[in-house]
Amino acid sequence: METTMEATKGNKKILLVEDDPFLSSLLKNRFSREGIEVIHAKDGQEAISFLQTSTKPDLILLDLILPKKSGFEVMEEIRQDPQLNSAPIIIISNLGQPEDVAKGQELGAIEYFIKAKTSIDDLVTNILSFLNPS
Repeated sequence: METTMEATKGNKKILLVEDDPFLSSLLKNRFSREGIEVIHAKDGQEAISFLQTSTKPDLILLDLILPKKSGFEVMEEIRQDPQLNSAPIIIISNLGQPEDVAKGQELGAIEYFIKAKTSIDDLVTNILSFLNPS
């Protein structure tokens, strides 16, 4: 029991906010294999509830087109909350218009990946390098 606790103590934690079950499952499996804990929220409201009641994740991986609250609404709430506003956010979305990217950056996204233009491997590699800078 103790060794398990020791092994997980240094683990990074990602909050994955994504309503696509296939992509969520794929990312969760990839990150789990890398030893990263993934908490999955299926909509914006669930993400906010988690953030307000749990320990802050090392990274929020956020889709923009979500049920209940959009990713932009989630980001606005995070930025207004002093407990959460320093949480790093990486956007993964199909919204690729320059104004969407600009709005994401304006709201504090540290990176913006367009799903159609980014392979899962590239996404995972980028996120791992953010979580474990060498």
